[in-house]
Amino acid sequence: MATIRLGDEAPNFTAETSEGKIDFHDWLGDSWGILFSHPADYTPVCTTELGTVAKYKAEFDKRNVKVVALSVDGLESHHGWIKDINETQNTIVNFPIIADEDKKVSELYDMIHPNADSNLTVRSVFVIDNNKKVKLIITYPASTGRNFDELLRVIDSLQLTAYHKVATPANWQNGDDCVVVPAVATADIPSLFPKGHKEVKPYLRMTPQPNLD
Repeated sequence: MATIRLGDEAPNFTAETSEGKIDFHDWLGDSWGILFSHPADYTPVCTTELGTVAKYKAEFDKRNVKVVALSVDGLESHHGWIKDINETQNTIVNFPIIADEDKKVSELYDMIHPNADSNLTVRSVFVIDNNKKVKLIITYPASTGRNFDELLRVIDSLQLTAYHKVATPANWQNGDDCVVVPAVATADIPSLFPKGHKEVKPYLRMTPQPNLD
């Protein structure tokens, strides 16, 4: 089993989901994607997570991001559990959930960590860009629910820094000032960043977020 690292192409697969069979790369198309695993259906933390993702669909759509979940349970289980999620989280699940009963995708993406649990997946998150490259990997234990506001923040940073020569500093939020990357010479900053910049140190130059009006 190969280790997936940042910058690698996200491995392709076909899988049955709650919304039909998908070829992962074809399903992504020109969109960014989030593939995230949850340990099991009908579990409390996972129920809150999937309900939250459903409520955030408009935010993901705004960023051209498709979301797909995964567990090692089957389709019948998924469909029954979706009813519970809709009822208890006051939402409608509006994204596919992969039925990975044979653990093919879980093993392809190294989502089962035997020292945590030999059968169930950990809470893995893979953010994939529109070129099918892995841009972010986060792994949470089963006991800790994910922060989807943080995932939106990271996607904002990834999409910003993909198209502009900036990086985002600690605790950055969309709209905050950014760091000019070290590869940009100070003499070139005015032409690249006409909103201005502040030189804190020769290696630390700040500029307003370049993709905002």
